[in-house]
Amino acid sequence: MNGGTGPPHPQEHPVASTDGPEQPLDYTEGAPSAGPSITPSAPRRQKPGVSAGQARRTGGRRRSDNQHVDVARQPKHRSTSTEPRRRELLQVLGIFQRATPDQLWKLTRPDNQHDKLVRDTLLDLEEHQLVRIELVREDQRQVWVLTRRGHGESKKLLEPKGIRVSALREEKYDPVTGKLLGASYDDHAAAVTSTAAELHRAGIGHRLGFQTEIGHRLGNGFVQRTDLVVRAPEAGVPAMLLEIDRRSEDAHDLVVKLRRYWEWGRLLPKGADKRTVDLARSRPDAIEHVDHEKRLWRRVYPPTDWEGLAPVAFVFADTTEAKVTNTVAVLEEAARDYWAPRRTTPTTGGSRRRTTARRCPSSSPPWSS
Repeated sequence: MNGGTGPPHPQEHPVASTDGPEQPLDYTEGAPSAGPSITPSAPRRQKPGVSAGQARRTGGRRRSDNQHVDVARQPKHRSTSTEPRRRELLQVLGIFQRATPDQLWKLTRPDNQHDKLVRDTLLDLEEHQLVRIELVREDQRQVWVLTRRGHGESKKLLEPKGIRVSALREEKYDPVTGKLLGASYDDHAAAVTSTAAELHRAGIGHRLGFQTEIGHRLGNGFVQRTDLVVRAPEAGVPAMLLEIDRRSEDAHDLVVKLRRYWEWGRLLPKGADKRTVDLARSRPDAIEHVDHEKRLWRRVYPPTDWEGLAPVAFVFADTTEAKVTNTVAVLEEAARDYWAPRRTTPTTGGSRRRTTARRCPSSSPPWSS
């Protein structure tokens, strides 16, 4: 497409200087213009999908812009991207909704020395319109999410396995400024994903053994949501409920959470036999005489191999050792009716670090917080 007013010229015209005297325009009908065109000519080499005079879109191209391109032509796989890696990233983003390349690397191929292959695979998925960059954090790390098409592919990979898929992060723009709305990645969400990534890197749990924001409905209708649920039978952790605390909550708020988990562990499932229901209602402490096999939590989580409720652990992030020690002291004292502590010093990856394990009443496997 020629952007000038006259016919295309076989030779290039020299660029007119603005420093010289202004030349009058030649309006002779039928004669080619010797001076600069009234409308600027388009560059001879246009990039695909950008027509003459069209302003460049900063948000990237859309297929509808390139009507002259064969829509059946698909981008090729990158040489460093393979089908297993593509499938793994779609699964992880379906579970955690948002993640950085560093987190995805630890959740998929932690044995690799760096996240280069993950970044190559993300670019491949981006070319296939399955993922997109939602934002860039202050540390310059990109946060990747699924597109609508990628979300549908993730469902095909997760739902047949009985794994819940997180909600789609839709693109919403301000009608006035055109700025992307809702593109935020708070530190708590990042800490949850990083916790799962570090556990997986340490050999605890499979990438499909993590679930986020799992609700536990109490008898009064309140839903206690768990930040992260870990299933790692091979590591001796049939199920573990993790609360990620960035010291944004008071220690007594954590005590309330423990009480809610304890109350949930005392509920009976729907359809429980009449004899068990009558026994539980006979007196306030009667539920203690109902076998755990007949309680609701055993329908949701497997046995812990120790008598007791589903294990709950706290992960303290972005805080100091002194604050953790003070919080643990409050929990031990104020939550003794709901939570029985056990201190451990596990060895992970060849390095030893002091940790604090917490468990529900009776007994449960030790766990580092």
